[in-house]
Amino acid sequence: MIEYLFLLVAAVRAVVLSRSDLAAENLLFVSHARREVVHLNVTASPTAAWVWRQLIEATPWGRTPRYLVRDRDAVYGREFVPRARRLGVETLLTPSRAPKANGLAERLVGTLRREGLDRRIILTDAHLRAVLAEFAGYDNRERPHRALDLQTPEPSARPRAGPIRARPVLGGLHHVYARAA
Repeated sequence: MIEYLFLLVAAVRAVVLSRSDLAAENLLFVSHARREVVHLNVTASPTAAWVWRQLIEATPWGRTPRYLVRDRDAVYGREFVPRARRLGVETLLTPSRAPKANGLAERLVGTLRREGLDRRIILTDAHLRAVLAEFAGYDNRERPHRALDLQTPEPSARPRAGPIRARPVLGGLHHVYARAA
């Protein structure tokens, strides 16, 4: 069971060739214990129904968190807290104008912007979703986190001997170095 799940709806701007600029709202769920990106999605105009659907998609088959930490954005709607309570999820609100209270999610959005979107030209909405999915996979399986003693959120056995190989990720913006088996 996930103890704490952080939820953040944040504005993401990306240059899209089909339009001059794509302003989108990025929604992400981050597990506190392992810094794992549980769910990530984007929409041009979020609604309360869309946010609720994302919560359902992020917590399938008994992965319901005990606590959900979120900001006070009006996009959640009035029914969000009672509906979450019926699922057994206690909603914790961050203080007003205190981004450090949800620092884990805020930091991840900043990393997503700097490492995933700032140096790319996004072609379509589908391309933006693909980039976000690639970033979530990279962050969970390849990117070391200092809070986890330089381990990844999804732990894996890594060989200790053998030649080291580099593999490009995020469209070649980063490389992952691993020992060849």
